[in-house]
Amino acid sequence: MELKKRLACLTCLFAVLMLSITYQSKAQEDIFGIDRKIKSKKSDSEVGNAFRNAVSNFSFEIATGSSYHAHRLNFNSEMPENYPITDLSTNQAADISEMDTIQFKNSNFAYPVNLGVRLKLFDLIIVGAGYGREWGKFDKFNGEGNSYTFTLEEERYTYDKLYGTVGLVLWDANKRNAFLRWRYRKYSETNLSIQNQLKQRARMHYPWRVVVEGEFGSMKLKKSLDPNISANTGYYGVGFRVERDLSEYSKFFIKPSAEFRPYEYNMANPIEVQTIEQTLYTLQVGVSMSLPGSKRCKIAGCKVVMKHLHNGVEYRGSSIWKRQNRKVGQWNGN
Repeated sequence: MELKKRLACLTCLFAVLMLSITYQSKAQEDIFGIDRKIKSKKSDSEVGNAFRNAVSNFSFEIATGSSYHAHRLNFNSEMPENYPITDLSTNQAADISEMDTIQFKNSNFAYPVNLGVRLKLFDLIIVGAGYGREWGKFDKFNGEGNSYTFTLEEERYTYDKLYGTVGLVLWDANKRNAFLRWRYRKYSETNLSIQNQLKQRARMHYPWRVVVEGEFGSMKLKKSLDPNISANTGYYGVGFRVERDLSEYSKFFIKPSAEFRPYEYNMANPIEVQTIEQTLYTLQVGVSMSLPGSKRCKIAGCKVVMKHLHNGVEYRGSSIWKRQNRKVGQWNGN
């Protein structure tokens, strides 16, 4: 009987000890938010949680850069005398017949500014939309292999554009981790040293992302090169975007791209249209800011700078310009 009483007492003490440990671990998790594997709620209500999870997939960006643009016009007309084509060797109207086809070319530089919004889907597809303005200069439209020039009324232009984008993520932290697992596949799971090395490399913060991006949109000629030029059809382009995280919510990116735009020149005959093809090779740099899904912690006395939990709701303790998950020990936000 005495032995049974002692065993019962030990059992009760063990149960109390386990409950205490469980309570303390939950309290630490609530204060410090150490357990990063838990998918925390971002709001007390389900609607608010769904809204904040959705909002965190949106980002806004601004970009600028420089473009080298080239134009080409394959001119052929039944009424060539109605067009402003001059022979520079005589400074008179060019003598062109209906059978002649002349290729006019020129090139110069333009300077775009773009404002856009992006939506990330499944960490794989990024769709977006935006508005852009472009200032450019137009050199003389000279004929290839002759002394002819196609004279336009203006040398500078200002174009506006509305565009949409669709991007495919080629490389990021998730794909890097998958690549690391593939590289370590030949090692046995019982090789603890190698497996720990893999875990450490996979847990490292990886700030790079590579996206191939298609663009399509329409042009509005705010200041055209000539009243006879119009942009009635849309344009398309393709770009290669390299991003680097500055913090969890902000990033810097560089984007080389190419755009292809058709314009119409119609002067005398509404049936006859001369197509001017514009090709731009652009290098843009920009910054992007994602909307934070987690609210900033405003609990008095809480100076945790990492993401952490209060009553099961996730909060951030740092500005959106700083990393949210820093090394353990960096608790003071000052």
